[in-house]
Amino acid sequence: MSRAYATDEQYERWFMAECCRCGRRKHKAGTWPDGYVCRTCSDRAVRTRGICPGCGQDRALPGHRPVDGAAICTTCAGFSQTFDCSRCGFEGKLLGGRLCERCTLADRLTALLDDGTGRVRPELTPLFDLLVAMDKPSSGLAWLALRQDQPGNASERLRQLGLGQIPLTHDAFHELQPWRSAAHLEELLMASGVLPAVDKYICSFQRWLPGHLADIADLDHAKMIRLFATWRVLPRLRARADRGHITPSIRRFAAEQVKYATAFLQWLGERNTTLASCGQIDVDAWWAENTEHGRNCLRAFLNWAMQSRHCRRSLSIPAMKATRRAALSEDERLDVLGRLLTDQDIPKNLRVAGVIVLLYAQPLTRIVRLTVDDVVHDGEAVLLRLGEPASPVPEPAASLLLECIADRDHMNTATNQASHWLFPGRRSGQPFRPDHLSALLNEIGVPVAAARGAAIRQQLLEMPAPVVADALGYHNKTTTRLLNETGGTWSRYAAGDHTRSPAGWVPRGTGNS
Repeated sequence: MSRAYATDEQYERWFMAECCRCGRRKHKAGTWPDGYVCRTCSDRAVRTRGICPGCGQDRALPGHRPVDGAAICTTCAGFSQTFDCSRCGFEGKLLGGRLCERCTLADRLTALLDDGTGRVRPELTPLFDLLVAMDKPSSGLAWLALRQDQPGNASERLRQLGLGQIPLTHDAFHELQPWRSAAHLEELLMASGVLPAVDKYICSFQRWLPGHLADIADLDHAKMIRLFATWRVLPRLRARADRGHITPSIRRFAAEQVKYATAFLQWLGERNTTLASCGQIDVDAWWAENTEHGRNCLRAFLNWAMQSRHCRRSLSIPAMKATRRAALSEDERLDVLGRLLTDQDIPKNLRVAGVIVLLYAQPLTRIVRLTVDDVVHDGEAVLLRLGEPASPVPEPAASLLLECIADRDHMNTATNQASHWLFPGRRSGQPFRPDHLSALLNEIGVPVAAARGAAIRQQLLEMPAPVVADALGYHNKTTTRLLNETGGTWSRYAAGDHTRSPAGWVPRGTGNS
């Protein structure tokens, strides 16, 4: 194909111009009533929607009113061109064939999910509907265009699904590489109901395990580790998922248990010893050579090996040591809290998460699973449902919390378009990862563990331990232990059953005994 210009000077003269919106010399996207406009400003303008201040209609507002610079519709701005989709009539950014982004996305998905009959494979219709309905179809188009030159990209996987080359089972997705793109597509299939819902961290562990087993050179060791993972680690993960949810730290610890069990078997081999002949002197030597984390990770494997008679049942495993981090002082807690409430440069979601830690001593694993329904707003007071009763949220934290709900992240794609999570994540149907949130909070100067310790101790100085336990979702034994450690003013209170905080509780000496 011959180019339309002969020299670079002709290209510069014909296709480049100074943009009337941004003032930069860039490729011309068109000539509008106010002058030449570049592609970047054109795309931004046609995606702007709202009530036109000129005619009062809800439309795209690519125009520019000369008087005050307000965004106005094409009619009021005097455009000679329109931005109406030739198929659905939606006014906005147009692509090939004068189709809007949503119609273009629908056409591309129809072609990719085609089962060979010219239509979307019937089993994948829910996935098609989920993707087409995303608030920002441009994100879907970008996803389909991502890494087109690499194997396992989104378009290739969707085409394989449409043709039935990938079975609609979790096991089939666990074998696909690269695993990140496969996991994202698997979660979209679960969100749309095509695949049954399974905890994503169990899927992650099952996807990781075969590769780890393949790297073990000794076949007997690999067999032992497979038995341990199958009959001890995975059942524990599934039981935890049935009770509630699995956090990234639980999934990471499960993998660490398998890794340290593998390392222990290799270490025994270097000592010319097997698991069956392992003695107490070997266990003690391992304990002496490794860190506390390594000891804790190996504990499950040794317990399982003794119970299943793969090693001597007379082995003694040293008790686990508990370590605690020092809490912030009250002045430090208030300083951090004040900064979160006033610093506009910190993202709202991080400010809200940090405030919940500093006020209510909540762990991040619980914070990320809060939903918008846990925020009760009756028009006057704002309450946060952490336990019973719901805890009041003081100003200005209440206003910050409501602003965060109105402007949540990751809500414009198919991933979380109908999410009720207070902190939606990037993955389909999932909240923010607590470990990622912890890293971000540490970056802005909120040490989560130390902040929680300071917050719960301050709560115990102001209220009885049973009341704090009920309101914040703590166990009564935990709050009682912390109260005894702090030696607060509520160390002694009226006798009786305090497993639940009674309504109308009154301290001893004020009328009730």
